[in-house]
Formats: sequence, C-alpha cells, structure tokens
Amino acid sequence: MSNRRSRASVSEEEINELISRLQTLLPSARRRGGSQASTTKLLKETCSYIKSLHREVDDLSDRLSDLMATMDHNSPGAEIIRSLLR
Repeated sequence: MSNRRSRASVSEEEINELISRLQTLLPSARRRGGSQASTTKLLKETCSYIKSLHREVDDLSDRLSDLMATMDHNSPGAEIIRSLLR
C-alpha cells in the first residue's frame, strides 16, 4: 500500500518531464530526432547505454593500467597521468 502512495506523489507531468530529459541524454534517442519512443523502449535503451558506458570505463581503466605498468613512475608522463586522476 505504501508503494502506491509513493508512486502517487510523482505526477504524470513530472514523469513525462523526466522521460523527455532522458531522451535528450541518449545518443540513440537524439538520432531519432523528434520521434517519440515508448517509455519501455526508452528505459531499455537507457539500461543498454549505461552498460556500454560501464564497459567503456572498464576498457579505459585497463588500458590506463597497462600504460602505467610500462612507464617509469617518475617520468613527466606518469606525473601528468597522476595529476589527471586526482
């Protein structure tokens, strides 16, 4: 019952606004232009996009670790990388 009450506190207008904002953040939704996707499709695309971002972060982290392993830790390049990670 409390779950119903908490959902009722968010208006349909607020949900539509959040969905609209979400559409502006997704590359696939931006490519579609003005065409409206179903909320279900939009949420699936969002989950897929977030998963792809996680994979990209993991890949970049692995590549950075590999790069750091081959560098002299006192080199200017290593210092630049450390400063960027702070």
